[in-house]
Amino acid sequence: MLALYWPWLLLLLPLPLFIKKTKANDVGGHLQIPGIASGITVTHTSKNKQSRKAYWLMWALLLIAIARPQWLGDPIELPSKGRDLMLAVDLSGSMQIEDMVINGQTVNRFSLIQHVLSDFIERRKGDRLGLILFADHAYLQAPLTQDRRSVATFLDDAQIGLVGKQTAIGEAIALAVKRFDQVDESNRVLILLTDGSNNAGNIEPEVAAQIAAKRNITIYTIGVGAEVLERRTIFGKERINPSMDLDETQLKKLAEMTNGYYFRARNSEELNNIYQQIDKLEPVSRDQLSYRPKSELFYWPLLLSLLVSLLIVLQQQWPTIFASKHANKEAN
Repeated sequence: MLALYWPWLLLLLPLPLFIKKTKANDVGGHLQIPGIASGITVTHTSKNKQSRKAYWLMWALLLIAIARPQWLGDPIELPSKGRDLMLAVDLSGSMQIEDMVINGQTVNRFSLIQHVLSDFIERRKGDRLGLILFADHAYLQAPLTQDRRSVATFLDDAQIGLVGKQTAIGEAIALAVKRFDQVDESNRVLILLTDGSNNAGNIEPEVAAQIAAKRNITIYTIGVGAEVLERRTIFGKERINPSMDLDETQLKKLAEMTNGYYFRARNSEELNNIYQQIDKLEPVSRDQLSYRPKSELFYWPLLLSLLVSLLIVLQQQWPTIFASKHANKEAN
């Protein structure tokens, strides 16, 4: 996009009309070449139409250069002091249980989380997002960043069993606290998704939650998994509870210790509603800043103005040069 930094300077375009013009040597005259009896008459007029157009063009180009023409690039978002939101996703072996449905198709729990969480990530424009994957231990997959696309890509590329088969909830919370300590003060939120109970790691979830509470970190825990699952046996269909390992009591306690909430996601609709509730509890930051890169272009009209002025000088001096050459030929 082309723009002028000081466009009001163009109002000075008619300024030459208000400047008194001297008439001395302006109307024209005769150039007498010494040493020539008959003389050569060279008539020059500085107010002819061609000269006027050249002067006006030079003046207009000079004004445009002073007005600082610039090329503005596309807006670029700048990091803002807003909300830091860390996602901790369980990758233990139980996440491969197929008790969820997406568009009429049965999928495992982690596939459902990937499907719904991607929309949640896209809506968090203005916040910094991070991703932690945990099973036997917790690992930082994506640091806090405003590059939501990269966070979504890391989540899509994750696989069940990548970091073990068990569930280290305490380590996931502790790792989130550690990462939050490395950033400036902000609204710190941890969303922890799991379908089991803490049975691995070297720190208890309650201890990690106490540290999180002291750091003003809010934890929202989400228990994932259906309550009823039918499976075929040699005796017919059997109804079981696939979420019997889910420790809801502990997840509620972790959330309460940090002024957060516990949510239960039994299907895709409930999980999607949970994310919408979190959007209301933790609204997206609105103080997003951006800037547009600028490229200065003033040197182009300035260069053209200098070229036009040079042509004007050559045009005015050309009759004198021509007459002088002609006189030299006659003298010889």
